[in-house]
Amino acid sequence: MHEFFSKYFSLIDKCITAVDDAMLLSAASLIAESHARGGKIIFVGNGGSAAMASHLSVDLTKAAAIRSVNFNEADLLTCFANDYGYENWVAKALEAYADKNDVVVLISSSGKSLNIINGVAAARRIGIPVITLSGFCADNPLKKLGDVNFWADSHAYNVVEMTHHVWLLAVADYLISQQKN
Repeated sequence: MHEFFSKYFSLIDKCITAVDDAMLLSAASLIAESHARGGKIIFVGNGGSAAMASHLSVDLTKAAAIRSVNFNEADLLTCFANDYGYENWVAKALEAYADKNDVVVLISSSGKSLNIINGVAAARRIGIPVITLSGFCADNPLKKLGDVNFWADSHAYNVVEMTHHVWLLAVADYLISQQKN
């Protein structure tokens, strides 16, 4: 294998396997408890993280029978961003759509996206649990704001996003496996 790819896959493997299993179980528990109370899981991200949010939302709904939504509709995003400012659209969307038994999963590769950080504040006002996923700097603002905070140790967007994606899919697959037992 070409040296670039060998190093690349080693880096991704290192990031993915660095996660603490207890954090994955905590995230799965928050999601399962929300589902048991009739809540839904709300996924929000920007760019590639938004695509990941869509994927996870559909997988939880279809494969795990756990109600889930994401905020990737162009009309919602552009309307709320236009009316409230891009940095506030997630918070305003949560205020409009989140219910007391929900859980929100907020994803920002850098951990510095103001719309995602402000979304945490809105979730706190609503009183719903927050799962965060971030990367880049270990001291990024998002990393310490959630009830469960995942952090990928990389400064490369694709590595961070793939790591987040694998972690979230692992949680979804774990929840599916628990339903079969």
